Amino acid sequence: MRGAKVFWGALAAGLAMVAGCAAPEAEVPRGPVAQVRAGPSAGGAAEVSPSAPITAEVVRGRFDLVTLMGSDGSAVTGQIAPDGRSWQATEPLAYDTSYTWSGQAIGSDGKLVPVGGAFSTVAPKRTTGATVSPTDGQQVGIAMPISVKFDEPVQDKAAVQRALSVETSVPVEGAWAWLADDEAHWRPREYWPAGTQVQVHARLFGAHFGGGVYGEGDLRTEFEIGRAQIVKADVDSHQLVVERDGEQVASYPASYGLASDPGRHTGNGTYVVMARVPLQLMTNPKYGYFDLPKKWAVRISNHGEFIHENQANAAALGSYNNSHGCINLSAANAKEYYDSALIGDPVEVTGSGTDMEPGYAMYDWLLSWEEWTAKSAV
Repeated sequence: MRGAKVFWGALAAGLAMVAGCAAPEAEVPRGPVAQVRAGPSAGGAAEVSPSAPITAEVVRGRFDLVTLMGSDGSAVTGQIAPDGRSWQATEPLAYDTSYTWSGQAIGSDGKLVPVGGAFSTVAPKRTTGATVSPTDGQQVGIAMPISVKFDEPVQDKAAVQRALSVETSVPVEGAWAWLADDEAHWRPREYWPAGTQVQVHARLFGAHFGGGVYGEGDLRTEFEIGRAQIVKADVDSHQLVVERDGEQVASYPASYGLASDPGRHTGNGTYVVMARVPLQLMTNPKYGYFDLPKKWAVRISNHGEFIHENQANAAALGSYNNSHGCINLSAANAKEYYDSALIGDPVEVTGSGTDMEPGYAMYDWLLSWEEWTAKSAV
């Protein structure tokens, strides 16, 4: 028994020696801790909008160098953030171009990680343009809508509308509406506050108009709303009243459209001053006159309505209505009003036997707010 104890004790000691002499487990090398994401490049992304945000980011590290090179041989201008963790393109890309990422990031462990990947931008079937008004630096009246007119009909109105924005110096509620397939307007719910500064951005480059058609370039305009001038045109009063900044500044004897002939009514509705010309040739074959010259003409509708001088109709001014739809004033009063008018001033006609039908140019204020917002594409 005593000998057995010695045997098992020796065996245990031998096993301990064997265990103690075993080789240590090999240490597996760790990879770099930094992770770089450069997009869009997953799987060689294609059909990317050239106006899409183009960025690269690194986690647990910082960029040492980032380059985005186009297949046309040009490098995209960009900027690494102060903390080194991101890079942002600072210029738009080009249509129908392949782009390749290169560069490197340094991880928090000091190891280098390459920047790589590639993508391509969309190849348009064709590109198209647009124009915007009011023009840059213009001063306009408080009813002036913003108009974006496209060179061809827009199929994807929602995509294009999302590319349009309006910024104002004071809060103004407003909305976009499509008045035609090739024309979108923005108007405030109520008249603009006097003195408002307005910026319009139409970021159309990269926007898909539908059917493979894309915007050829961005548009921008900045304009100012002038003083608050409103014309109150009550046809039954035979007067044209001008209010400026809440105060009446003039009341002119006037003659409106002949009440007994619906074709000659000055229809009810809120019109907008569209143009001013010192001499307008008036033509209406239905009523037998052609190239009739009238001075100090302020156009308020493409239906044919103007505020203008008609000294030959002096007997009717302030007494009865006999015009063909225009608002007649004396020469002196027409000149005074003409000089005070801004494009975009509202002219509110009331008391007529008919309403002006929406559909003629600048009919924005003939629609209720509910009717207006129903024309939005988003």
